[in-house]
Amino acid sequence: MVITKAGRRMFPPYKVRMSGLDKKCQYILLMDIVSVDSCRYKFHNNHWVVAGKADPEMPKRMYIHPDSPCSGERWMQRVVSFHKLKLTNDIADKNGFVILNSMHKYQPRFHLVQANDLSKLPYKRFRTFVFKETAFMAVTAYQNTKITQLKIDHNPFAKGFRVNGAAKRDKR
Repeated sequence: MVITKAGRRMFPPYKVRMSGLDKKCQYILLMDIVSVDSCRYKFHNNHWVVAGKADPEMPKRMYIHPDSPCSGERWMQRVVSFHKLKLTNDIADKNGFVILNSMHKYQPRFHLVQANDLSKLPYKRFRTFVFKETAFMAVTAYQNTKITQLKIDHNPFAKGFRVNGAAKRDKR
């Protein structure tokens, strides 16, 4: 996942489908991203290898889904996307983006809280869900040409990398 000082949306976006919620209760959905281990990595011979001890951890931030709070009925009606969540490597970020270190491995965590008010969050019990297949490496530039091409082909925000995308920009 590419991170920048200005902030970059996660791609592909994190999406969940929920069931079993109380239709009438209000829920708040959150996400945070935590280090998988205490290592820094490098991409060497087409593989990620440990390159030393991890950099100091960045301040932890929770991303609150913008539709929160919402009824269980509403959350269960559709796939919920965290497509607005942005990642940055700017330790002085004032936009509320999730701050990560480049060349480190991270795991998104999804949290579900039964609450009708954001101010009551600290007093509520969180249900946390982790899907191991969503772990990723944070980088400032793609390390693998196959991943670069995959992102260009499927990421709608990567238009500047496409041949015709760059040509359109040059004409202006």
